[in-house]
Amino acid sequence: MTDLQYIQIGTKEAQRASLGVLVGSTITYAVMYSPQPLISLYSKEYHIPPATASLSISLTSVALAVSLLFITMFAGGFDRKRFMSVSLLLTSGMTVAAAFLQNFSAFLVVRLLEGISIAGFPSIAMAYLNEEFSPRDIGRVIGYYVAGTATGGLIGRLIIGILTEHTNWHIAFGIQGAVSLAGAVWFWRFLPDSRNFKKQCISISNWLASVKKTLCNLHLWPMYIAAFLLMGGYTAVLDYIGYPLMHAPYNLSQTAFGFLFVVNLCGIFSSVLFGQMADRYSRRNVLALAIGVFIAGVLLTLYPNLVVKIAGVALVSFGFMAGHSVASGWTGLLAEHSCKGQAASFYLLFYYIGASLVGWSGGFFLDRSGWQGLCGYITLLLLAAFCAACRPWRWIHRANGSAFHRHA
Repeated sequence: MTDLQYIQIGTKEAQRASLGVLVGSTITYAVMYSPQPLISLYSKEYHIPPATASLSISLTSVALAVSLLFITMFAGGFDRKRFMSVSLLLTSGMTVAAAFLQNFSAFLVVRLLEGISIAGFPSIAMAYLNEEFSPRDIGRVIGYYVAGTATGGLIGRLIIGILTEHTNWHIAFGIQGAVSLAGAVWFWRFLPDSRNFKKQCISISNWLASVKKTLCNLHLWPMYIAAFLLMGGYTAVLDYIGYPLMHAPYNLSQTAFGFLFVVNLCGIFSSVLFGQMADRYSRRNVLALAIGVFIAGVLLTLYPNLVVKIAGVALVSFGFMAGHSVASGWTGLLAEHSCKGQAASFYLLFYYIGASLVGWSGGFFLDRSGWQGLCGYITLLLLAAFCAACRPWRWIHRANGSAFHRHA
């Protein structure tokens, strides 16, 4: 399309856009994961079982996943930048409000609403980047977005825990909310305006037509399956690695185990690196390499030496973020221009459903076969992700032509 005006890499506008999505994704995922290190504290403070306390995370994830189904029905009628800005402002404001709540049920209601407001950023951010940057540069800028998700996850888990230890969780949430609000205001002021977005009428019929068009694009399904399996495997490792590490012979304390999440920093580096590699080399090969690193990390966690186990978790983070960066950028390229937002939403829907279902089912393998059984399960899932995304089925090409190959 010759009438598109892409943001050029190396310009101040490109720097503002890259930094903007980095800030936005950091805010989003810091808020989303911040209660995770406080689950045991909630159990003690409110005299509730761990399953109830963990709703502070799972309710937000479920609300986010469900909202992604419908968010593009409304997003098509609003400017991309404005929609993302409102999402960040609402999310930050509710984080501040949560700091003043003494009742845990009320806190869970706010967390549920945060999941809905959070959904307004990630799918639209991916669509914004795919619309405003040239396809030859999309891997790099998607890498900055994914780096923000890793940064946010680390900040949300680590910083909130440290602040809570020195004050209390209410003050910690208040500080996080205030900083997030400042970041959201900066985002609104400095992110470049959407230039290639074409406003659409808000209607159920148009939304259903867009959903149908996206689901019928068979080239996108390998990316959805990869998102489901990659995020599911990553979640299962982080959910259950505490079981071997916090028992004999390692007996790590809760604080020491919490610092294990610092390995997410590896994902910040790999998401940008592999995003740039995807712009230069075959996306199929780059994704295959990322999955290979992921599998190597899983297998290293089987080794009894503690340092090697931690190195394995670091490789898991490295490989997952690298694979997610490549697959999410590839999704935007495979989607038709009018359906990029919808395609991004479905990618993230499968992404978060994978986190829920695979993370949950991994517990059965851990119970029955120990850590070895869980690692075997995750390895099989990653091999399936490799087959889905890196060796796409021949019937896709017979049905839909060679679009997959043009961007592979």
